[in-house]
Amino acid sequence: MNIIDSFDVGSSAIGPGGQRAHPLTIEHSDRLVEKLYKVGDKAWSLVGNGLSNQSFVEGPEGLIVIDTGECNEEMAAALAAVRKETSAPIAACIYTHFHYVGGTEALLAEHSALPIWGHASIQANLERFSGEIAPRVTRGLVHQFAIAMPDEGPDGVVNVGLGNFFRNPKHAPFTNGYLPAQHTFDAPMKTRIAGLAVEFYPAPSDATDSTTIWFPQLKLAINNLLWPALFNVFAIRGEEYRDPRVLLRGLDELKALGADHLIGAHGPPMSGAAEIYQCTLNYRDSIQFMWDQTVRCANRGLTLNETIAAIKLPDHFKDHYTTRQLYGLVEHHVRQIYSGLFGWFDEDEANLFPVPGAERLQKLIAGFGGVTAVRRAVDQALNEEDFRWAIELASWLVRREINEHGRTDAGAAEDRLRLATALRSVAYTTTSANVRNWCITRALELDGSTNLQRFRTHRFQKRELARRPAAESLGLLRVLLVPERAVGLYQTLKLSFSEGGVAALTIRHGVAVPEDEGRSPENSLTASISSEHWFDIMGGKLALSQALTDGVLETSDVEGINAFFACFDLVTLNS
Repeated sequence: MNIIDSFDVGSSAIGPGGQRAHPLTIEHSDRLVEKLYKVGDKAWSLVGNGLSNQSFVEGPEGLIVIDTGECNEEMAAALAAVRKETSAPIAACIYTHFHYVGGTEALLAEHSALPIWGHASIQANLERFSGEIAPRVTRGLVHQFAIAMPDEGPDGVVNVGLGNFFRNPKHAPFTNGYLPAQHTFDAPMKTRIAGLAVEFYPAPSDATDSTTIWFPQLKLAINNLLWPALFNVFAIRGEEYRDPRVLLRGLDELKALGADHLIGAHGPPMSGAAEIYQCTLNYRDSIQFMWDQTVRCANRGLTLNETIAAIKLPDHFKDHYTTRQLYGLVEHHVRQIYSGLFGWFDEDEANLFPVPGAERLQKLIAGFGGVTAVRRAVDQALNEEDFRWAIELASWLVRREINEHGRTDAGAAEDRLRLATALRSVAYTTTSANVRNWCITRALELDGSTNLQRFRTHRFQKRELARRPAAESLGLLRVLLVPERAVGLYQTLKLSFSEGGVAALTIRHGVAVPEDEGRSPENSLTASISSEHWFDIMGGKLALSQALTDGVLETSDVEGINAFFACFDLVTLNS
């Protein structure tokens, strides 16, 4: 068996809950089970309590908590676990990056004035992913992290690569308890926390604000660079480009520390300087290999698909789980590196002026001899276990019709089932948790087992909006403007908030432009509302029509306000 391939046709096993998956995917779950590891004499790392680890380092003046998970409930469970090992008072909290900062409030019961350390970009990253791009980000999370998949049966969740689940169901209702860091940095920094010397080294990985934390007295490094699987240069959920060259600098810096103990944001910890050095060396080499070979192929004039076909990760990297394709896939990482370096055009003539999607598919189907001929070809490909070809052919049939729902219900039922079958065939035979979860989630939608349409509707999270001044949120509507509805419109809205603050937004030339309130024209529409009610509208809890009827949105020009907001693709603005 060659585990460096994207999927291993014919190789699947049955998990403890009846899940069908690659045997290495099932085996990987054993590394992610809930367990509190003692790391050296003064540190602990709880694996399996959630998607990420919660870790603890004891100094002379108390306990330092590193990362607080997804919610208060998760952090409370971690604290209960470590309390069986130490009674040292909580002294401080450190964030490795912005992904796992949601349970910090759970620490306040033990330390009400908790000092928190973290990268200066954490707050901005939290806001960025909860604003304009929220629906795409959320939908990506649902697919990558198996949120809509069953727990048992062939389609059941096995793991999500970096953990056994996105959120531990034991922790519902998942109360967000994020608190911003008071002590921030954006460059290497040395300080003392809880009586220990601590060094911070910014080390971007899957987050620009990732930091390696070094405790020189304990010879302990805590990082978000070396994962329990090959690093995801490409995240199937959709992320900005992660430049491998930047990641390599962080890994070389980590390797040079000479750590005796290594704790990660995910996966089990390691001890032993030789093992840590070798694993870090192999990890950085696997990433350099993908970057170097992508560049080599591009320089030789290979197209993107030719480049992908030419690059195979050497067998050396299958010897340890940290460099196996248990999360993402090499072929996807190569595609991301190529696009990140050179953009979308790969010198393939067919990609320069491609025929628009639905028209192209209709031409392909006609060239194949019609729908019936393509259906026969799909069935033949499935019988021959040629799953790549089956997916491509079946997607022609499903995506040849454009509709207003993002093609989720396009195509005949029998063709959606063909595509679902092909996707499941890949899911059951790939080592990649990302690919398995994405394919099964999409298959469940295609066969009607689940409906994900709500994740294609823009509803802002009220709690996220409330973290910044209300006046800033009006500008978020710019990515919801429907140009066809705003033809010929040149209009400014000045929206005042009862708690203070004014925002102005101008629709012109098919765009919505946030304005300096003081420079808005005299003939602007004006309206006033409380922050609470405005956040309810933005968050999908209050319809604009109801807000006008109830008088919570006050204006002298109801018709003008309705016409202005009708230009935006937000349910609550048009109901």
